[in-house]
Amino acid sequence: MKKLFLVLTMLPMLAQGQTLDDCQQAAEKNYPLIQQYGLIEKTTQLTVANIQKGWLPQVSASAQATYQSDVTAWPDEMKTMMGGMGIDMKGLTKDQYRVGIDVQQTIYDGGVIGSQKRIAREQGKVQAAQNEVNIYNVRKRVNEMFFGLLLIDEQIKLNTDLQTLLAGNERKLESMTKRGTAAESDLQNVKAERLNAIQKATELASQKQMLQRMLSTFCGIEINNIQKPQVKADGGGLMSEGRGLMAENHRPELKVLDAQISVLNAQEKALNAALMPKVGVFAQGFYGYPGLNMFEDMMRHKWSLNGIVGARVTWNIGALYTRKNDKAKLQLQRDMTENNREVFLFNNNLEQIQQHENIARYQKLMAHDGEIISLRKAVRKAAESKLAHGIIDANDLVREINQEHAACVQQSVHEIEMLKEIYDNKYTTNN
Repeated sequence: MKKLFLVLTMLPMLAQGQTLDDCQQAAEKNYPLIQQYGLIEKTTQLTVANIQKGWLPQVSASAQATYQSDVTAWPDEMKTMMGGMGIDMKGLTKDQYRVGIDVQQTIYDGGVIGSQKRIAREQGKVQAAQNEVNIYNVRKRVNEMFFGLLLIDEQIKLNTDLQTLLAGNERKLESMTKRGTAAESDLQNVKAERLNAIQKATELASQKQMLQRMLSTFCGIEINNIQKPQVKADGGGLMSEGRGLMAENHRPELKVLDAQISVLNAQEKALNAALMPKVGVFAQGFYGYPGLNMFEDMMRHKWSLNGIVGARVTWNIGALYTRKNDKAKLQLQRDMTENNREVFLFNNNLEQIQQHENIARYQKLMAHDGEIISLRKAVRKAAESKLAHGIIDANDLVREINQEHAACVQQSVHEIEMLKEIYDNKYTTNN
């Protein structure tokens, strides 16, 4: 059902081709960790519900049987006096029994239960934020596979052009060989280069298939037609991101740190609640021997029903002993959390600086790539003309063809690497 829903939502994307954003969204929806959001929410709800039950009456049942070395007894003078009157003063037996129920109801807890609920909710937010970080990391893995696949696609196209170019020169050399104006070795040289290009094409096709399968598995959909991100020539859009100052950071790691601070704040409020008095009512009932009417039981030795109701105020001032140290520990944890934030932002800014510089470098390199290709193409055409007139041999032509091909590959590498740096920068800042 999950796969079907994912495919249905991605049908327009499948028809038009997949962009990087499409792949990232699909990967996040398909990643198993996405299910933990619901699990974390349910766990938090159950925890809060259990804490809330602290307001319910606390009922306990007990039963006991004891044998005592000594028990409450009548004074000897009274026993002697009553014995003279014919009254048997038995006193309590040493074996005693009790079966009872205790009920306690909290009326005021000083805010302890409320503090515990706040802490549980904030801890749930920490878990959810950490899960968001783990899912967010999926984007970087998608970036690596997407741009790797994009580069291979470009190389396959250039390899096809190379094969076409070599095949054309091979046909020319065949004709020249038949006319006796070219050596057989020249033809064999060009043919060998074309076969090398075919081998390279096979290798590239295998790499493409591997990356496609990996990316398809990651996204949960069939990836077969990725679209290269477009860079605006007017300096807007993505291109401008490489020239600006440090962008505002929206990374989910910062949400984790904020949530951790909220937990510490809730724990500090819990320290205050621990100092407050507690008010409650209670009821006890038991059936046993002896009962509350001690004198009656000393006379008759019978089991009886007994009950007690009352109110209780408790105030544990022991929390005062550790309060100062507990607050100091919480403050140290805050300081550590804020230090972690500073470290993260520091390293993040370093990444941005490196990415901005790389983007600027690739832009400068790309400014000359087109001219280099044009020059290499002109040199290659000249070499073809020279070969036709017998001025050079096939080795010189093959060298010029390979250099032209290398210039085209270099242009593609520069463009795709720049695009990757731009999207890596988007990942670094979550913008």
